[in-house]
Amino acid sequence: MQHPAPTPGANASAEATKPPSKRRAADLAYDRIESLISTLALEPGQPVVEAEIAEQIGLGRTPVREALLRMVSIGLIVQQPRRGLLVSNIDLAEHLDVIQTRRVLEYLIASCSVRRATTAQRKNIVQCAEKMMRSAQRGNLDGYMQADHELDLVNHQASRNLSAVKCVVPLVVMCRRFWYAYQHEGDIVEGASAHLALAQGIASGNEAAAVEGAKRLMDYLERFALRVINN
Repeated sequence: MQHPAPTPGANASAEATKPPSKRRAADLAYDRIESLISTLALEPGQPVVEAEIAEQIGLGRTPVREALLRMVSIGLIVQQPRRGLLVSNIDLAEHLDVIQTRRVLEYLIASCSVRRATTAQRKNIVQCAEKMMRSAQRGNLDGYMQADHELDLVNHQASRNLSAVKCVVPLVVMCRRFWYAYQHEGDIVEGASAHLALAQGIASGNEAAAVEGAKRLMDYLERFALRVINN
């Protein structure tokens, strides 16, 4: 399977408002490595060699080392005796817990975005969801995932809830990686429709509609995970 060129990871949500020149090298390294993991360019179980990663993403070994340590702390990378660093495996049963936890956070973020989003952010959220729908209808998974990432960024910024965003970001990455691994079981048009419902709920300023959109999205991700597990 071909993978898209690395794009900034969901971790950029908390940093996106900073000018690129002001962002720490470790944050840039984190985003680039996160993208490699979420798109399976770095596959589950694959060894992670600091020097090779530094060369691949075009950053120094010190920021790469810091980024890798952060990823170990949230479970994207594991450290094993005598084997060094490895990309964590996808645990199917554990993935349901990931979705269950993400569900609570997505409800909170949707509620915050309804109350705090600017007019421009509301418009941008809907535009990202519509872009997802167009990509889904063309069967373009990479375009779909890129638009999904863009929607996450603006939604996280609009929520202005840094605590919730920091907690949800690793879960979003795990869900995105799960999608790339098991995309044959998914229906991206259904996924795009759920995202559009969430976006329209936020844009409308209707908190109940936004939370219902988040619920529809998480129900969809849970059904997808269950199809993978049961097959």
